[in-house]
Amino acid sequence: MSGPPVVSVIMAAYNGADLLPATLATLQKQTFTDFEVIVVDDCSQDETREVLRAWPDPRVRMIALDQNGGPVRARNRAFAEARGRYVAGLDQDDLCLPDRFARQIAYLDAHPETVLLASATEVLEGARLLPSPHVAHTTPALLRWLIRIENPFVWSSVMVRMDAARRLNPFTRPDILYAEDFDLYHRMAALGEIARIDTPLLAYRRHAGGASQRYEDRMLASARQVLAGAYTPLLGEQAEPAAALVVEHLMHGQPVPDRATLAALGNYLVRLQEAFLAERPWRAADIRLVRWATARRWADVSRRSLRAGTLSLGDALAVRPPHLGLGHAGLEELLWARLIGRARRARQRYTFAA
Repeated sequence: MSGPPVVSVIMAAYNGADLLPATLATLQKQTFTDFEVIVVDDCSQDETREVLRAWPDPRVRMIALDQNGGPVRARNRAFAEARGRYVAGLDQDDLCLPDRFARQIAYLDAHPETVLLASATEVLEGARLLPSPHVAHTTPALLRWLIRIENPFVWSSVMVRMDAARRLNPFTRPDILYAEDFDLYHRMAALGEIARIDTPLLAYRRHAGGASQRYEDRMLASARQVLAGAYTPLLGEQAEPAAALVVEHLMHGQPVPDRATLAALGNYLVRLQEAFLAERPWRAADIRLVRWATARRWADVSRRSLRAGTLSLGDALAVRPPHLGLGHAGLEELLWARLIGRARRARQRYTFAA
C-alpha cells in the first residue's frame, strides 16, 4: 500500500459541471504527480457529481454531502480528509499552470519557516488572459504588511504546510464567509512566514458566477471583521472605523467623499505602518518597499477621488502624511486626475441643466 501523497488539493464544488473538466485537466498536466484531489460537492443541482464520478484520474476523489452547507464547510471537510504534507487550495473554475506544484513544493522544502506560499496569477476573462491587479514584486516582509491593508493572494494559488494548518481549528471559519481565505492568511501568518512566488502559476477565472462578484457586500463586511480584529491591539476602539476605511477605499477602491475622510485614512495608515515597522529589525530594502507600497496606495486613493470630483488637488496635498508623499503618482498625474474630475462635474452640470 502506497503512503500518503505529498500534496492534497482541496476543492469545494457547487454547480461546477461546465467548468470543472478544464480545471481538473490542468491538474493532470502537472509536472509533479504525487498528489490527491479531494472535491467536496455541496449538493449541486447540475451534473457536477456525474462529472466527478466519470473523471478518469484515480487521484480525484469526490465526497458528496447530504446537505448544502456552503463553501467554507465544504472546504473544511476536504481539509479534514487531506493526507498530504502540503495542502493546495483550488476553486472549481481556476486553472493551474503545469509547474505550479513543482515550483511551490521546491520553495516550501527549501524554506521550512514558510507556512503559506502563494503565487502570482493571471486573470482569465472570457477568452482574454489579463495581468493580475496585485503587486508584481514581493518579499515576505511586504506580504506581511499588505495583508493588513489588502488581500494580496488568490486562494487558488495558495499552498500551506499541513503541520501548521492542523493547528488551526477550524481550518477556515464559517462566520467569515467570502473572506475566509483572507482570515486564514492572517491566522497562518501568526504561525510562521508567508511568501509568494512572483511568477504566475495560476489563471484565476473572472466571471459573473464567481462568488466575489455575487456576494460582494458580504465579502466586504467579512474583510472589515478580519481587519478590525487585526487592528484592535494597536487601535482599540478605533479599530472598526479604521478597518471600514481601509476596506472601502483601499480594498474596494472607492473614492473618499471629502478631505476629512482622506485625512483619517492617512492617519490610520501611518499608525499601522509605524507599528508594523517596529515589530522586527526589518532589512532596509524591506522598509523602503513597505513605505513605497503604502505611498502608492495613498496616491491611488487620491487620484480616484480627484477623478470622481470629491476632492480638490489642494485637499489631497494638504492632508497627505509627510512620508507617504505622492507614491508612484507624480504631481503631473494628480493634476491630470483633477482635470478629469472637473470635466466630469461640468458634464454632469450640463446634463442636469439640459
